[in-house]
Amino acid sequence: MRLVKVAAAVLNQTPLDWEGNARRIRAAIASAREQGATVLCLPELCITGYGCEDAFHASEVRRTATDLLFELVAETEGLVVSFGLPVMVAGGLFNAVAVAVDGRLEGLVAKQHLAGDGIHYEPRWFKPWPAGVVERVELRCDDAYPIGDLMFECGDVRIGFEICEDAWVGERPGARQAARGVDLILNPSASHFAFGKHEIRRRFILEGTRAFFVTYVYANLLGNEAGRAIYDGDAMIAAEGKVLASGPRFSYSEVKVTSAVTDIDATRMQRARTSSFRPALPSGPYVHEVAFRLPDAPFELASEEHAGWERSARLKFEEFGRAVALGMFDYLRKSHSRGWVVSLSGGADSAAVAVLAALAVHWSRAELGDEQVRQRIGFGPTDKPGLTDRDWVRLLLTTAYQATRNSGETTRHAAASVAESVGATHYELDVDALVEGYRERIEEAIGRRLSWTTDDIALQNIQARVRAPSVWMLANLSGALLLSTSNRSEAAVGYATMDGDTSGGLAPIAGIDKNFLRQWLAWLETEGPCDGRPIPELGVITAQTPTAELRPSESRQTDEADLMPYDLLDRIERLAIRDKRLPREVWTILRRERPGIARDQLLVWIERFFQLWCRNQWKRERYAPSFHLDDENLDPKTWCRFPILSSGFAQELRQLREEVANGVI
Repeated sequence: MRLVKVAAAVLNQTPLDWEGNARRIRAAIASAREQGATVLCLPELCITGYGCEDAFHASEVRRTATDLLFELVAETEGLVVSFGLPVMVAGGLFNAVAVAVDGRLEGLVAKQHLAGDGIHYEPRWFKPWPAGVVERVELRCDDAYPIGDLMFECGDVRIGFEICEDAWVGERPGARQAARGVDLILNPSASHFAFGKHEIRRRFILEGTRAFFVTYVYANLLGNEAGRAIYDGDAMIAAEGKVLASGPRFSYSEVKVTSAVTDIDATRMQRARTSSFRPALPSGPYVHEVAFRLPDAPFELASEEHAGWERSARLKFEEFGRAVALGMFDYLRKSHSRGWVVSLSGGADSAAVAVLAALAVHWSRAELGDEQVRQRIGFGPTDKPGLTDRDWVRLLLTTAYQATRNSGETTRHAAASVAESVGATHYELDVDALVEGYRERIEEAIGRRLSWTTDDIALQNIQARVRAPSVWMLANLSGALLLSTSNRSEAAVGYATMDGDTSGGLAPIAGIDKNFLRQWLAWLETEGPCDGRPIPELGVITAQTPTAELRPSESRQTDEADLMPYDLLDRIERLAIRDKRLPREVWTILRRERPGIARDQLLVWIERFFQLWCRNQWKRERYAPSFHLDDENLDPKTWCRFPILSSGFAQELRQLREEVANGVI
């Protein structure tokens, strides 16, 4: 047996945080060394941070990253370590991995397939490296290093790379490396979280071990690195179609290192026994020989480790809570905010945001302990033994219920109950006099009385909008982060008041639909996360029919009466926006899927969606930053581009009306 111990490190990096990024990289190297690993895979672009955006084009960023690389290389004695950074070659900027061996920089591998869809814009900054090409690059002074489509021969072990997207394409670099006898493939990644994505990664890692006959080491980023993307900190080591070790996801630690012993001879013999394998001879310039032999590792039993929640029947609920809570925690500390403020309406959206803040407190304290939480966020209660989650939530989360004459006792009680259940500092403010003050001034200016018959939207919006200054003031008093409470379903149709319920520095739930939120709250009410407790007080939220509560009570306003049933809204949104179906196609699909809906009613709802979608793109452009959670994201800055001004699908909707009226469809 030829046993080697390998490790994957996940890091919670921050773009351009040179000292912090280096400190975390050093901690990962120390942890790997302590665990006895001799090969360490760090995440993609770990030196600069992955989310530097256009700062990648600043020459000083590249120079600083290179200087820091050489400082870190000197600390790799006895190890093989991969470092991610941008590198300039022949006038082009490349996303590269620098390979340090035993305290020396031996060469670099450049990414061949760039992530240029969804939330990723790598082609804006980097060039793809051509397959089969090796060049030399001077990083400083007159020292030149090989760079390109390389493998590294460390004694008798051959190491190759697939950098993130390289493993998601049909023509994976690993296939060519396998033909040249690669033993280990390292995958430094910055792969954003999305529901179910962990299982997809797991499949391509396991498939890589079977197809390439290698040990595969995968290391992802962790946490909210740069604002919108959340990284789950996936770390996996696999061989022979089995996961040898996997790390915990959504950790609040800055550094997590997962290691495992792998048998190089076993994978080699598996390859040798496969009749279809055809070695590429000779290996050519693609193999860089290194004067360093990986030491033999003692035998260890492999064990795949998963947190209990990873096996939950409600995995999407668990992932949502853990991803968004971690994202909120990191956004809080990286923006140097001193807590969160939420305008708590007594409805599902604001209740969900408040609960997510409480979950961030619970999970961070459970993993880190009070002292580390204080260090991470830069403040907190001190010299107080026996602190509870509620004590911390009271410090970090401030909520306010702001009543007008159209507010009801049900929502006031619901807001107070939710605030009490999580331990928030809660206020009740009566803003009706402010609403009436604006109304009186406008009536005086235009010379007439406003009425609900003629001025419905204006009278609704002023109530939502007048609440923003108060919560902004509460946030400003303590330097806290104001959280917006709009969801994705509202964003799709503009059912939100700009500078009202959209006010805030972060929109934690703008990436998730209303229907899911209601289901998630019901799950929290009765079951809760596997390492937490249910919150039965949420029953006052889940029992309600969603309402903006802006019209007089006798109107019995509800969201779904204003719009359409939320489950149908979400289905139309998926068809029209995610799947790019035009109105006639949406009609055809929904008539088949939902035959119980009357033809005229379905037509009204489809028209309403498309018209409101087009009319409200400007609102989506102005939303506070939100988290990416799935392929139905509507964020125009990272995922879903649509013109602010358009025809509004006028011709398509007119043709649909005519065909429905004439019985053509």
